[in-house]
Amino acid sequence: MSSKGSKVTTALVATGLFAFSSAAMATNGYFTHGVGTASKGMAGTGVGSNADMGAIMSSSNPALGVFTGDGWEVGLSLFSPRRSYEASASQLNGNFIDLGGCDPITNPGACLPSFSISEGKIDSSSEYFPIPYVAKNWSLEGDANVTAVFYGRGGMNTDWDSPSAAATSYFCGADPLTGAPLTGTGPYCAELTSARGDGTAGVNLMQAFLAVNYSNKVNDKFAWGAGPVFAVQMFEAKGIQTFAPIAKSFAESGGTAFPTRLTNNDGDTSAGWGFGAGLWWGITDKVSLGLAYQSKMSMGKFDDYADLYVGGGEFDIPSSIKAGLSFVATDTLRINVDIEQIAYGDVDSIANPMANMVTCPTLPFGGMDFESCLGGANGPGFGWEDMTVYKLGLEWMQNEKNTWRFGFSTGDQPIQSADVLFNLLAPGVMEQHITFGLTRQTDNGGALSFSFMYAPENSVTGPNMFDPTQTIELSMDQLEFEVAYRF
Repeated sequence: MSSKGSKVTTALVATGLFAFSSAAMATNGYFTHGVGTASKGMAGTGVGSNADMGAIMSSSNPALGVFTGDGWEVGLSLFSPRRSYEASASQLNGNFIDLGGCDPITNPGACLPSFSISEGKIDSSSEYFPIPYVAKNWSLEGDANVTAVFYGRGGMNTDWDSPSAAATSYFCGADPLTGAPLTGTGPYCAELTSARGDGTAGVNLMQAFLAVNYSNKVNDKFAWGAGPVFAVQMFEAKGIQTFAPIAKSFAESGGTAFPTRLTNNDGDTSAGWGFGAGLWWGITDKVSLGLAYQSKMSMGKFDDYADLYVGGGEFDIPSSIKAGLSFVATDTLRINVDIEQIAYGDVDSIANPMANMVTCPTLPFGGMDFESCLGGANGPGFGWEDMTVYKLGLEWMQNEKNTWRFGFSTGDQPIQSADVLFNLLAPGVMEQHITFGLTRQTDNGGALSFSFMYAPENSVTGPNMFDPTQTIELSMDQLEFEVAYRF
């Protein structure tokens, strides 16, 4: 291997490790709004474009490897999501919900402990995250290409560590003198429910992907590409011990065994794979169509969080499909129109609603289904629905040196209002993205690019599932700056 190749390979490995050390709450649910600096400058569009946007575009449409030359591309974004929740005043303040003749002594089965989050607005900390990528294309004989893309993606990240965050409930404990429900720190009163808790609550999901694609042209009007996609993900949860009575292992033990794989087990990893495939069709000299699909990725279980996720720790990565039209409007202007569908509903740990838990035997609703408890085969998840995103991108070549890009995307966020309590951990509520970017050709034959994204604040409001007198609003806005260099 040449000295230059060795140095680049070392940089690739180091960047991969760096990618896996960072995390963030991504934008369309927990998928990024695009991959690659040029595409991000156009709100993630370009699936149907035959413009050379670098080897990284093979991750969006594997067929596009035929339109880029040999060379490396490295990029790094600084991503800043600002997340918050706001709870209204509660009339229950942690006391029992009367299901009909509630008496804690003589008729406890008619008494459901409420879970009341302290009134007020709380902001999540940890607001800046670096997320890198590396891509390389190799041209083979004829029009064939092999493209390798390695990129990091943050996921569901929250860190509710404000001293003002608190909750009141019998789930948190009872005052030995008055019998009143206790208040604990953290949105799930974690400090009182386990000696391991300190009141801080949140989750951290990180994902790293390696796609290796083969692409080729059938003729000047048609290209295709396909290849495997490998992934490693890391997950950590803390401060959610309050949900222990709803865990399958706790219910099956008759309330004698505290769940050990629910929370505060540091980071756990899983690996898996899927595949990606794509087509490009040049309809005319000025209009082209792209179609790309990435399969659902079958991932290993998070064994250390088997009491939390469906099926004893399952957390697969959803499939997605993209389609895009690209129009060459003038010699200097290209217009891209894309649509992306993300199938969150295909992954039970993401899609199952909180309401699934009502048939868990440890809740006083007469349920007898252990599999509907946390960690069961039909346990509760985040209640996310599929998400469809519509995107518009403009690419304007100012001159031979400078190409400017602009974009806008919109789509309905995936969280249902009935599931806001659990989604304090994963408030992926973004719907719109406004972007722009620039690529400047350098004198040595390289290209330097940057992109900027602003996602205006969006929110979802719904009832607290365990306190019908209280509402919870989840809010977020985002900024991202990314820079990349091709050589």
